[in-house]
Amino acid sequence: MTETVQQPRSPFEILGDAGIRRLAAAFYDVMDEAPEFREIRAMHGADLTPMKRKLAMYLVGWMGGPPVYLAVNGTVCLNEPHAPYHIGPRQRDLWLACMDEALTRIDASADLRALLKAPLFHIADTVRNRDESDPKPRDDNIIAVG
Repeated sequence: MTETVQQPRSPFEILGDAGIRRLAAAFYDVMDEAPEFREIRAMHGADLTPMKRKLAMYLVGWMGGPPVYLAVNGTVCLNEPHAPYHIGPRQRDLWLACMDEALTRIDASADLRALLKAPLFHIADTVRNRDESDPKPRDDNIIAVG
């Protein structure tokens, strides 16, 4: 008798396309609603709808699904679109905190959260373009860019 070994499921297999779209929407909803994320929210335009779509497309492929982002945009480069912004350790950690709360909002299992913890840190750290975080900006220094 041959024993079948269960292969770990990919995040895409766990969440599916609809679940990943919910995660991307929840991520930007958290960023938009929580005052503690105002600093990274200010790096985005007033309408977060396009960013929700882009993040969902990226995450679908990144989590093991079809390469939707690549098909639409022709390339996947995380550094270039983030280059104009100061992204240090604090901004990276704020991004991760938004994602953690988004995972909570979609009721992600502990197993999925554990599976994503290191890879999400890697993504967030990849776009970090400063070794130090600027002092926390004053409210009058926050400028939304589109």
